[in-house]
Amino acid sequence: MASFLFVSAENDGIAKCKAGGMGDVVRDVPRVISERGDTVNVVTPSYGRLHINASFISDIDFIYRGQRTKAKLYEAVPKKEFEHLTHYVIHHEDIKPGTIADIYFNDEDQPFFTDSCMFSLFCTAVSQAILNNEFGKLDIVHLHDWHTSLILFLRQYHPGFTGLWDIRMVYSIHNLAIQGIRPLRDNFASIQAFYPELEIVDSQIQDHRYPDCINLMSVGIRFADAVHTVSPSYMKDIQKPSDFPNFVGGEGLEQDLIDANNSNRLFGILNGCNYKNINKVKKGSFYKNAVQAIFEWLQKPDKEYKYDFLIHTGEKIARLMKKEPDFVCASVARLTEQKFFIFKSNPQVLIDLLQVLQEHNGIYVILGTGAPEYEELLRDISYRFENLVFFNGQSEEVIDSIYTESDLYLMPSLFEPCGISQMLAMRNGQPCLVHATGGLMDTVVDQVTGFHFSGATLEDQGTDFINVFRKVMDLYLNCPEEWKKMRKEAKKVRFTWKDSVNKYYRDLYRITS
Repeated sequence: MASFLFVSAENDGIAKCKAGGMGDVVRDVPRVISERGDTVNVVTPSYGRLHINASFISDIDFIYRGQRTKAKLYEAVPKKEFEHLTHYVIHHEDIKPGTIADIYFNDEDQPFFTDSCMFSLFCTAVSQAILNNEFGKLDIVHLHDWHTSLILFLRQYHPGFTGLWDIRMVYSIHNLAIQGIRPLRDNFASIQAFYPELEIVDSQIQDHRYPDCINLMSVGIRFADAVHTVSPSYMKDIQKPSDFPNFVGGEGLEQDLIDANNSNRLFGILNGCNYKNINKVKKGSFYKNAVQAIFEWLQKPDKEYKYDFLIHTGEKIARLMKKEPDFVCASVARLTEQKFFIFKSNPQVLIDLLQVLQEHNGIYVILGTGAPEYEELLRDISYRFENLVFFNGQSEEVIDSIYTESDLYLMPSLFEPCGISQMLAMRNGQPCLVHATGGLMDTVVDQVTGFHFSGATLEDQGTDFINVFRKVMDLYLNCPEEWKKMRKEAKKVRFTWKDSVNKYYRDLYRITS
């Protein structure tokens, strides 16, 4: 029996610990591993809140910023119980809830300033907890994105953590574009400030583009025993240089990735999707769930500056309850450059989409929070267009209703490592309109389970997006049997975690059984 530890910033296996698709992966993969009979633990930060109803396990003493400090390890209550699977959170007064999904911070002046401070503290605490055998004897530690890569840094360079070499360490890239770049020194959020006891050799850890900085995503790629990307096509894309915004590839890390591939450490394994133990929502409950979510958001102090807009959205919902639309397309995503740059760079693309929908009594529903400039863009257009329904918040009930009741799912992403939303939409029989990139190409079959748009430039992509959308509307309105067939094809597709995890064991974990 093998023993695993998953280390991540997010884990949707416990409540209120998710901002994006990484939380889904860290929820589902450990469940599949546990069903194989192996022991698996998952640990995330508590963000000053997730430990409150958890069970205290132990204190963890360690050195951080040159001083002795103490964190607390708690066992968290899972959303669903699975044998051999245990969820933990680490609490420390300096790890606080962020402004994005109560997890991440958005530091505009110094990107990753607050997050790097939190996650460096978290990584040091986890590393010490591993050495203390708090999770038992481990065979595999599976790390997720830059937030956890400092565990590999400590293993590589810190004399106090050489015991970590006894464990195979795997590193998953969920979003290469978010890299956790911070100064090497002379900054409170620098590697020198985190670990002043170490003699830092710049050439071993410096960023390729910014030699006075450390790139924490690069650290994971360079020092992991195996590096995992979440789709085969994305693995190929990121070994090529980017040509932003027309093509997003390795984002400056392509040489690290080529080196990992040449040393047989790089693997592209498509994410799976959960097809059992699903939270089912009652069909027809979208408006009820929407109203309830809006009322809940209105009570939150951090939503005060959005108060007028939330009322505006609520009024739209009230009108839609009286006269329902004939067609609903939807997107659920963090509001970031990756997901909606096509709208931010040229708002006319979104306006053209809404005008096409107006012709057919259709609406576009977007749910998400994120970068202020994207929230502001969508709020502004929502005031101008009655058929844009923008939920500027997070609600699992509304999300579940969107996946259940929409007619078409839109993913106009600049790039997509894998994407979970298109899988969730297809699981519910929704065709998807997606950019032909990365994992979207590996999951949505053009003209079979959905539709692709593409283009050599961002302008070409925007034009093709609208042209394809017009064809989609024509098919929906004039070829109901073909649309019905496409819905059936989308619903029967299966991207199972069992298949993915079998490849994890073979390629990443090197466990044969």
